[in-house]
Amino acid sequence: MKEKVTGIVNKIENPMTGATLVAENRIIEVNFDESAKTLKIKFDREGIDPENKRKIEDDIYQALEGTLEEDNIEVYSFSKNSKDVYHGDPPSDLKPAQIQAGHSHMEPKKRVKGIKNVIAVASGKGGVGKSTFSVNLALSLAKQGKKIGILDADVYGPSLPLLMGERDARPVATDNKKILPIEAHGVKFISFGLFVDEKEAVIWRGPMLGGVLKQFLFDVDWGGLDYLIIDLPPGTGDMQLSMVQTVEVDGAVVISTPQDVALLDAKKGLQMFKKVDVPVIGMVENMSSFICDSCDKEHFIFGKDGVEKAVTELGTEYLGGIPLEIAIQEGSDQGKPYMNEASNEGKKAWEAYNLIAQNINKKFMESADSPGFFKNLFRK
Repeated sequence: MKEKVTGIVNKIENPMTGATLVAENRIIEVNFDESAKTLKIKFDREGIDPENKRKIEDDIYQALEGTLEEDNIEVYSFSKNSKDVYHGDPPSDLKPAQIQAGHSHMEPKKRVKGIKNVIAVASGKGGVGKSTFSVNLALSLAKQGKKIGILDADVYGPSLPLLMGERDARPVATDNKKILPIEAHGVKFISFGLFVDEKEAVIWRGPMLGGVLKQFLFDVDWGGLDYLIIDLPPGTGDMQLSMVQTVEVDGAVVISTPQDVALLDAKKGLQMFKKVDVPVIGMVENMSSFICDSCDKEHFIFGKDGVEKAVTELGTEYLGGIPLEIAIQEGSDQGKPYMNEASNEGKKAWEAYNLIAQNINKKFMESADSPGFFKNLFRK
């Protein structure tokens, strides 16, 4: 086995010259552990630009596919003169930077089995009602006859167990070790909050967050769903990056409140999706206004039409605005989602949620009728 692995590695070429790494004396170490079936490779990338360095690393993984497990392969590269890291000539009193970093191999994006469409719900900042929106959007789509699931991707602040009224629920696993999601109000959901005590602080680094997301996507028995809604944490951090690297996301919805300070961050979230080639379905303005119960007058306490005005500049669509209602806040705290309570039917927020769900569903129906329509439309 060692000879086979070494032989494969020795055939890897430098794409800049066409010569093998062995011929150019670039192989520093090939350490294969026969018993553990693990491989560590070190090579000299002096003079090789970052793009071709990455190609060499990918070529190594591809060449060893079927021989070793990807998780058992570590690839390291070294350079004495890392000019691609330091922009410009370093000051005379400083030594050139030396990078000694492993290569974290990215697997190809995958579809989640049995799920037709994956929607990411994101916001640039916290406190704009994104999780409440995700829950009520899910229920609105379910009322249209769709099979819906929600994945709570906020490991640091999971809120779905509270919002769905299932704070004491604990998932179980099937015989084939698949996690069964909790079902409430006709919607399936999974959340890290179902696995830890509410008072327990989660102190994890980025790679661990990605592992949880991957398990929630591919090790949960979602069954057949029309839509899986991923409720992302605020910002543009590790979880967002892990998501776009792991799973095929069919569209993203960005949530903001009307005021400029919220819109500044929402714009960053929208641009993030565009940069990673995820179609942006559009933006939703949450807390767009407040209707006083006693005077029945509409108050624009966070400003007026901020999101509706911003979408033109951002090159996306306005999906709708949701007003503030006391019933939304009360239902969220009590685990009784607004769109699941018949007493709210016909209210302004009720109609807003239904309209937004119809707009989103319409986009996906148009995409299904015209292959390529969705991506072409939202990646202009």
